[in-house]
Amino acid sequence: MYTKESACTSEIAIVPEVIEYINKRDCDFRICTSCGGPILLPVRVKPPKKTDLLLRAGNHMIYVSVHQARFLHSIRMDMIPFFDDEDSAGPEYG
Repeated sequence: MYTKESACTSEIAIVPEVIEYINKRDCDFRICTSCGGPILLPVRVKPPKKTDLLLRAGNHMIYVSVHQARFLHSIRMDMIPFFDDEDSAGPEYG
């Protein structure tokens, strides 16, 4: 099972813009590892792992890779791999 919020994840701030972004897309997300550092992806693109930690973000959850959790201090918009137009949901989030 997924690990509930721990002392490690309770210290991770989620900026309001990320919560708005997640609520607008109406799905859960996951922080995972990329060659450029941590990225935030919808779970339909990068499914959660049983070892992930959980963070509540508005009405949804962010699954945090245990490999990233110890290094994260905040979840920011620059962790989203691309930005789409405000009126368009983009190809991956449609």
